[in-house]
Amino acid sequence: MISLEHISKTFGANRPDAVHAVRDVSLRVRPGEIYGIIGYSGAGKSTLVRCVNLLERPTAGKVFLDGVELTALKESELRLARKKIGMIFQQFNLLAGRTVAQNIAMSLQYSGIPRAQIREKVKRLLEYVELSDKANAWPSQLSGGQKQRVAIARALANDPKVLLCDEATSALDPQTTQSILGLLQRLNRELGITIVVITHEMAVIKKICHRVAVMENGEVVEENDVISLFADPKRQITRDFLRTTSNLSGIYPLVEADAPITRLRPGDLLVLMRYGKAEVSQPLISRMTKQFDLEINILFGDLEIISGTPMGGTVAIFHGAPEAIAGALAFLDSEHISVEVIRDAREA
Repeated sequence: MISLEHISKTFGANRPDAVHAVRDVSLRVRPGEIYGIIGYSGAGKSTLVRCVNLLERPTAGKVFLDGVELTALKESELRLARKKIGMIFQQFNLLAGRTVAQNIAMSLQYSGIPRAQIREKVKRLLEYVELSDKANAWPSQLSGGQKQRVAIARALANDPKVLLCDEATSALDPQTTQSILGLLQRLNRELGITIVVITHEMAVIKKICHRVAVMENGEVVEENDVISLFADPKRQITRDFLRTTSNLSGIYPLVEADAPITRLRPGDLLVLMRYGKAEVSQPLISRMTKQFDLEINILFGDLEIISGTPMGGTVAIFHGAPEAIAGALAFLDSEHISVEVIRDAREA
């Protein structure tokens, strides 16, 4: 549905203080999926998503939407193509001087659709986002979650194929965030709309996304389906993001504080193991203790559902002969278990 080919965006390209916001990014977003782009502030993710509908024209590269190269279109052609790309923002961008219904109808006013049909469509959209009783309300009378639902209804008015969400839940409280994410999942499932989610919160990725790209310094440094990313993160920035949503992350401050529970005897190994659907139900710890004659002390355990799939993790101390620990690590690798060594006293 969306194809970005070698996209770069530089602000002030001919100046010594030029900002290289996006650097040679290539991505493909499949029809009907929810694709997440995550990164810290300044990573370039918001600039990248604005390149999709050419709110920011790339300095270099090509943008394709459903097989059409947007970067090659004339301005009049681009305006028509943009109607198939809805967008919602962190701060809602509603017009304070217009009612809820008028805000939703805005993008239809110059479409040639009769007023009666516009009114009927606005009514259906308000029903869809569960705000039928707010048609004549002013934005100032709405909660943050209600404002974002209006913004979503407005974005749906032109029957888009793609919905771009730029930090759409960042201004909302956790409960309202879950409600809005549920609405996005519903319109993806029922309407088949392809959704691109820009966020700095891994909990958002975990909740609704099918695939995810991790951005840092304007580049995509890691890309995978969400389940594989959680089971086996390759880059440190990805592991840092995962720590924000996992109970397993409690081990790191304990290690930094040299808490007694994390202190190792000579030869011990403190590890974090991550495993996915196929491994969650397997008695891995029991098998290793028996097969390799190991003592395994479990410090933390976690099990959660991500994209409908059970994912798990364990923080444990391995104690045993060096060859036994080496055998256990080889066993975990053969079972496709991601292992992060947190502390290593094998050379002590």
